[in-house]
Amino acid sequence: MAEPFTTHTGLAAPLDRINVDTDQIIPKQFLKRIERTGFGQFLFYDWRFTGDGTPDPGFVLNEDRYRDATILVAGDNFGCGSSREHAPWALQDYGFRVIIAPSFADIFYNNCFKNGLLPVVLPGDTVRRMLASAAEQHPYSISVDLERQIVTEPGGASEPGGAPDPGGVSHRFEVDPFLKHFILEGLDEIGWTLQFEDDIAAYERTQCTG
Repeated sequence: MAEPFTTHTGLAAPLDRINVDTDQIIPKQFLKRIERTGFGQFLFYDWRFTGDGTPDPGFVLNEDRYRDATILVAGDNFGCGSSREHAPWALQDYGFRVIIAPSFADIFYNNCFKNGLLPVVLPGDTVRRMLASAAEQHPYSISVDLERQIVTEPGGASEPGGAPDPGGVSHRFEVDPFLKHFILEGLDEIGWTLQFEDDIAAYERTQCTG
């Protein structure tokens, strides 16, 4: 069972890169753990650390102002590459609850919902402005309401071409109702199946006595 997701407000960090693949999210040499936890320390390992294992000061997540970030804003095709479920495990274990990008790789996108990590697809122009705001403003916090399917930026943001809105600006995002149910309830496939445990048991009894 994953942690259910309803609403979340958190500091946003900008990862202004496209085609971030799962081997960069969690390199293959760290996939030997048998638990779902403990992968956060290896998140973006080849970018976060230099060859001698010291933190790379040039990588965004090593900046002090982003150390408590729980929302990651990224570029197109986030989570491409192999289908490893360890990628959302690492992001969540590090502390992220939401990833915002213009597009995601399909398998990564679906894996997120089963592990309590919400991937939000927003238009490219909106995400580019968010990336810039997260880099320029501090703190830059975003609120996400899954029930209403709304992302709200802080005051001063605006739609492209619009005047700054001191009350913030909201963006609606789309999500498949079935996947939305998974993450709202904190379910994976096993947890979802167990909701029908009584029906399954009744069916098995008919098979045994038929």
